[in-house]
Amino acid sequence: MTNVFAFDAKSFDTAQVDALFFAPARAFAALSVDFTEKLVAAQLEASRAYADTTLAQLRSLVEVKDAEGLKRYLEGQSQVAQDLTERVKGDADKVVALQQDFVEQSQKLTEGSVKQAQESAKQATETAVKAVKAAAPKAATKG
Repeated sequence: MTNVFAFDAKSFDTAQVDALFFAPARAFAALSVDFTEKLVAAQLEASRAYADTTLAQLRSLVEVKDAEGLKRYLEGQSQVAQDLTERVKGDADKVVALQQDFVEQSQKLTEGSVKQAQESAKQATETAVKAVKAAAPKAATKG
């Protein structure tokens, strides 16, 4: 008796498995690595800017030699605070934009994968129906 549903390794389509499972996983992994790289670069850039500002302020403070120098230093602190506030806002906006782009790209990948999976399932169903229809007359004559 022949089993029409037996697994045939020769006809196993590795390209289909790759397209359905591994390719989307690789695409998402690549997207995640790109996002992480951009996020780390933004954080390093921000850290460097904050460190440079802090060191510049410390150098300015060390150069204070009299009351007039201290007054100028303290007056400049409001501008430094304003600049830092703008920098923090800009850095936060950059991170939000990176996250939004990551979410959008992830959604596109997911939608594409779902669409491809639906198409593959449809084709697999059609192939199975054809195989059953072809095997049914043979099974009926043997029975």
